[in-house]
Amino acid sequence: MSETTESIPRHRRPAGLDAGIGRIPIMDVRPVVDGGRFPASCAEGETVTISANAFREGHDAMGVQAVLTDPDGAEQRLRMESVNPGLDLWETTVRTDRTGHWSFRIEAFSAPYDTWAHTAEVKIPAGIDPDLVCAEGALVLSRVLAEVEAGERPAGDGPVVRAALESLRSPGLPASARVAPALAADLRGLLAERPLREGVTVSGPYRLVVHRRRALYGSWYELFPRSEGARFEPERGWVSGTLATAAKSLERIADMGFDVAYLTPVHPIGTTFRKGRNNTLDPRPGDPGSPYAIGSADGGHDAIHPDLGTEEDFEAFVGRAQELGLEVAMDLALQCSPDHPWVSEHPEWFTVRADGTIAYAGNPPKKYQDIYPLSFDTDYEGLYAAIRDVLELWVSRGVTLFRVDNPHTKPVRFWEELLAEFDEKHPEVIFLAEAFTRPTMMHTLGKVGYHQSYTYFTWRHTAEELREYLEELVAAAPYMRPSFWPTTHDILTPFMSSGGRNAFVLRAILAATLVPTWGIYSGYELVEDVPRPGAQEQIDNEKYEYKPRDYTGALAAGTSLQPLLRDLNRIRREHPALQSLTAIRFHEADDAQVLVFSKHLDAHASGTGAPDTILVVSLTEHDRDAWTTLHLDPAELGLEDPDRPFEVADLMTSERFTWTRDPYVILSASDRPAHILRIIHPEEA
Repeated sequence: MSETTESIPRHRRPAGLDAGIGRIPIMDVRPVVDGGRFPASCAEGETVTISANAFREGHDAMGVQAVLTDPDGAEQRLRMESVNPGLDLWETTVRTDRTGHWSFRIEAFSAPYDTWAHTAEVKIPAGIDPDLVCAEGALVLSRVLAEVEAGERPAGDGPVVRAALESLRSPGLPASARVAPALAADLRGLLAERPLREGVTVSGPYRLVVHRRRALYGSWYELFPRSEGARFEPERGWVSGTLATAAKSLERIADMGFDVAYLTPVHPIGTTFRKGRNNTLDPRPGDPGSPYAIGSADGGHDAIHPDLGTEEDFEAFVGRAQELGLEVAMDLALQCSPDHPWVSEHPEWFTVRADGTIAYAGNPPKKYQDIYPLSFDTDYEGLYAAIRDVLELWVSRGVTLFRVDNPHTKPVRFWEELLAEFDEKHPEVIFLAEAFTRPTMMHTLGKVGYHQSYTYFTWRHTAEELREYLEELVAAAPYMRPSFWPTTHDILTPFMSSGGRNAFVLRAILAATLVPTWGIYSGYELVEDVPRPGAQEQIDNEKYEYKPRDYTGALAAGTSLQPLLRDLNRIRREHPALQSLTAIRFHEADDAQVLVFSKHLDAHASGTGAPDTILVVSLTEHDRDAWTTLHLDPAELGLEDPDRPFEVADLMTSERFTWTRDPYVILSASDRPAHILRIIHPEEA
């Protein structure tokens, strides 16, 4: 809103606003989500660009400032620069250093000192009205001095201003000498930092929520705890793994550099309509059922499956994870088996069909007869309270992240209210939306409070598709942070099932470098790529059976991708540029199936005191090599001299190369599908 309203007749002001456009128009402020209906968001330590289009009539000078307000109400005033002179775009960057609810506003103003200084620089050398120019300058600086004397600006500004003012009022001096102190660098500097302003127009405030760093950056590893340590005994049949045996896998997960150990549901599993292997309707004795069919006589969402252990075992699992530097994420699947206590205690929480039966879940052509969806239309408040209490319980047990199963099948209003409550009570808790659904729903879930979202990366394969998709995600960065997964326990695309090891290597590299958050499903390192006929998912799906794996044997045999995953997570951790989404820039290659992108952070944005620039050159197909010339934009790589050769270091192989802006590269699908390069800046060489 503007604070200058008197000049606009009230009946002509836009409906619903207290003010008109203001003395100096401010338009298209960013980051602002849906006109301010939802807060923009970012992560602690992330560099955020604040921008606006601001302009005025005529040729007088103007200035623009962003005023950033921290969660305690303290203000920081930031000078905004015109980044395209004559076209009215003003920008500044901020690097938030703490979590919480921030805000910012834009203030545009007429800058009388800058207007006078330009006039003096033109007229005094030409001998035009020198006395008048000096008199007008004295009027301007008198206003500055009045602010000093009123305590509105630092007393230290006074001596410089008084000296310049005295010089302007000295008629015995030549005009050039009279104006010299008023145009000197020291006075210009203090008036650039603290400008003399008039006709101030304000836009905002606009909300900015700063989440903890894990909301932006992290590496997730998904596991089914019942498979970790499971074994088949001829006399007993299958014996489930436990939380205690799963805890033994945490050291391997941490060794690969992952940040988050993500557990699929650990709750009791129903027996009614229990699914057998590969989603069949005829389970065999010993089939454990889907952990997403939650609830039995042993309890519901607040309970732990007896086969997995006890509450103490869960807390020991969390404690071991924390010792290894891992956080624990947990699946939040808001659905019930027919045996869940809620079904008998709260039948109003479910949808009853015309024949009196409860409707089971479905995602055509998939059918989940063992799962009852929840209905939020009968007893919203009661169901809300029950779900909130479940979350509170698991947070008290040490869970700090939730991967939410199918959030798009629940009312958006519910998520907006629940996430707002947890943001207030537990701002450290992060929610990841598993919403493979329509873009509008995915984006809206981000706007109402989800910290991260699964994405369509799994189905984007060509260089053109990936580039277009990343540009779309960057545009949504003020409210939605993407998480890239090459496969999940539900999804195995034809690209992955047909490409073997090459595809798994290639997609891990792309997922780990394109965005700050990525994840894999256990077994990825073993290249589990056999699909179930007629479905884009693995055969012998782990959702319906135990799946112990020989990670140690594969590593010893040299077939495991564990070393690659360790290298990727090490590189990500060592290079802040790869922890940024919005820093990505794309470059060209003569081969249309080679993807070339960079991420550059200057010394301030990197937080290390030195610039950090990563350049990735990657195949996008798993079944062919490439010999191609690249066409790089040196400015996007932080290189000042576009014609000077520069050094690059391959972070996967430790090789060094001297490149120009148009290097020739050779990539091999089976041997070297990508370069992950660090640009060595001249000051380092």
